[in-house]
Amino acid sequence: MERPETWSPEEAREKIRTQYWTGPTSGLAPGYIQGNLVVLPEAMAFEFLLFCQRNPKPCPVLDVTEPGSPVPRLVAPDSDLRMDLPGYRVYRNGQLTEELTDITEQWDENMVGFLLGCSFTFEQALIENGIPLRHMEEKKNVSMYKTNIQCVPAGRFSGPMVVSMRPVKAADISKAVQVTSRFPSVHGAPIHVGDPGAIGIADLSRPDFGDPVTIKDGEIPVFWACGVTPQAVAMHMKPELMLTHAPGHMFITDKKNEDYSIG
Repeated sequence: MERPETWSPEEAREKIRTQYWTGPTSGLAPGYIQGNLVVLPEAMAFEFLLFCQRNPKPCPVLDVTEPGSPVPRLVAPDSDLRMDLPGYRVYRNGQLTEELTDITEQWDENMVGFLLGCSFTFEQALIENGIPLRHMEEKKNVSMYKTNIQCVPAGRFSGPMVVSMRPVKAADISKAVQVTSRFPSVHGAPIHVGDPGAIGIADLSRPDFGDPVTIKDGEIPVFWACGVTPQAVAMHMKPELMLTHAPGHMFITDKKNEDYSIG
């Protein structure tokens, strides 16, 4: 039986494009950068790029396509953003209207694709440093929550930050901070540790995106800024059309994690 964790980025994208793999991408092609996707009409692209520039923790930009092109030439020049993710979402006027495995029909000559850094990238570094990941252990999607932290507005774009949560043993908190701070291009260090209520999360068992995971005795919830934030922004500011990845279903690039680490 094939082992997905052994696939190269090219093999993983091929498996995804042919719909052999339709699940979350955490653990696929380990060692390579994964990205969140946002696709907008060209008329909104500059405002969104400005929004990302003002909110680099949740929206670190990896690549931006030319208008009409589905090819992220800087990070995967042989790929196609319309077919190489295992799941997509379509937001119309702030409402989630469709979940698809291909957005070829929705893409036209005015579309601009944005790839944003994803916390799945630093997960391999956490594992290598002895910090287990509960969503992988339980074969679930990572837990993601809307917060009461407001992003810095830019033009029409505004809304709450989304965070991903991973339980970490209290003794490993400082190590988790140190490890992930080496990857500022993919969300970097946590934005919050501990009490979820302090950032507006009422119930960890009810994530807004992804799946709930077990938090064991002696573990503390740790929260990182998350690239699903643009989906919460879409719900808030209601653009006529925004295409995104399905939470947890990322784009796998040709770039290695270490290419984006510091120190």
